[in-house]
Amino acid sequence: METAGYLPALRRESAALRGCLAGGAPDAPVPHCPGWTLRDLAGHLGAGHAKAVTAIRARRPAHRSPVPPREQAALLPWFDERCAELLTALDTDPAGPAWTFHPPHTVGFWQRRRCLETLVHRWDAQQAAGDTPGPLDPELAADGVAEVLDTFAPRQVAVGRAAAPPRAVAFEATDTGGSWTYGPGAPVAAVTGRAEELLLMLWRRLPAEDPRLVRKGDAEAADAVLRGPLVP
Repeated sequence: METAGYLPALRRESAALRGCLAGGAPDAPVPHCPGWTLRDLAGHLGAGHAKAVTAIRARRPAHRSPVPPREQAALLPWFDERCAELLTALDTDPAGPAWTFHPPHTVGFWQRRRCLETLVHRWDAQQAAGDTPGPLDPELAADGVAEVLDTFAPRQVAVGRAAAPPRAVAFEATDTGGSWTYGPGAPVAAVTGRAEELLLMLWRRLPAEDPRLVRKGDAEAADAVLRGPLVP
């Protein structure tokens, strides 16, 4: 995805998530984030935004996370401030240097990361608020699939949370035409579906057995890759 599209998409997804917070149900549980409420989700996202600001401006990891207020009246202004600070910090040359937990060590890494984080959590927030989640932009969702496979899955291996896959599996988006391979050599299996479905499956929002996702080839190899874990 072109980096110029990240900030407009981040603003749009943040506004949709904010609408859920403004709905007055901060204690609503978030189904795919066990133990979390909407307030916790806002705190997680706001803290992640603040850490990204430190990573960009100070070029080092942040060691403390800001704590969101408990009061509903204060939660929205707090969240708005975190979003505004992030957008200001991101509004610069994407090739500029920044601390990151995985290459590339650039501002563009955070433009992509915070946009895609907000995309998935907007879906979470709408579900928690009792709404039917709006569709994920296909281009953004496809980029999210790529991010899981080029950033998170390799990091899971690097930090010892997952083993490197012995055989390669392809992921194919039927709506965008995107195709990504994870693992060594030619793919021995493939998982196909719309980019949104692939992304939600990789982030454990849809089960791997969802009928909208189709598997081809070596089922055992596909299962081994999907067990990963591919994401934290």
